Amino acid sequence: MTLAHRLAGTALAFSVLTLPPPVDGQGRDMSQVRIIPHQVTQGVYYLEGQGGNIGLSIGEDGVVMIDDQFAPLTDRILAAIRTLNRGEIRFVINTHVHGDHTGGNENLGRMGILILARDAVRVRLSATAPAVALPVLTFSEPINIHLNGEQVRTIPVPPAHTDGDSYIHFVNADVLHMGDVFRTTGYPYMDLANGGSLSGLLEALGVAIGLAGTNTKIIPGHGRVVGRTELIAHRDMILDVRARVQALIAQGLNVDQVLAAGPTRAYDAGMDSPERFLRAMYTELGGR
Repeated sequence: MTLAHRLAGTALAFSVLTLPPPVDGQGRDMSQVRIIPHQVTQGVYYLEGQGGNIGLSIGEDGVVMIDDQFAPLTDRILAAIRTLNRGEIRFVINTHVHGDHTGGNENLGRMGILILARDAVRVRLSATAPAVALPVLTFSEPINIHLNGEQVRTIPVPPAHTDGDSYIHFVNADVLHMGDVFRTTGYPYMDLANGGSLSGLLEALGVAIGLAGTNTKIIPGHGRVVGRTELIAHRDMILDVRARVQALIAQGLNVDQVLAAGPTRAYDAGMDSPERFLRAMYTELGGR
């Protein structure tokens, strides 16, 4: 072997060893993310990774998938699904537009997997995503998917986290996936730029509370599975904070003064993003 060939081989090996880690669209390193399956009930699971919780209905008819996290994680997500079921992924349903729930759409679309979402999700994704990443089946009213002996019902809700939010209700299993309308890891995020709203959030939470029974298991967009009691407490927290912020606005306080007054202080333990939550609330309540 000539010196030139040896040098070329060394350069190739070095380039492989120094390839950058996989990153998402915001430059976050995805290389160490583990995809962890959690069983919710017989035939219903969720996958924890980086981004929104991925819901799964699995059985003899294959897999129905809810959301798909980030593109660099697709292979690991698929590998985790195969440990549970080696059948065909029949559908992926997007609960809303954000990239930590739709970032894998392009990869799954190129595999021929049908993507479903609300009409508003397709409209918003079409501004930035390639055609193959867009939902091919869209809806504005509830629809039902009947697979694995399960009724998988998609439920559009009022503009809450965004203007394209949907719940996915596994009716027979009594499991409700709420997307990012509800998170156990932090305060609500009303994404005003994408059509979210405080009034819609409260209305959407009321829909979920009405759907949930005493034994319903609720998969949040982020965080752990909870029940109706925790969901009601979350809604009541928002009502309490709203009343506090309204009172501060009535006193003539600006947004920075409202933040300094700490209207969420009683709830802050273990919660993220109080400032984002309060700023959006202040805006929607008419603060100046």
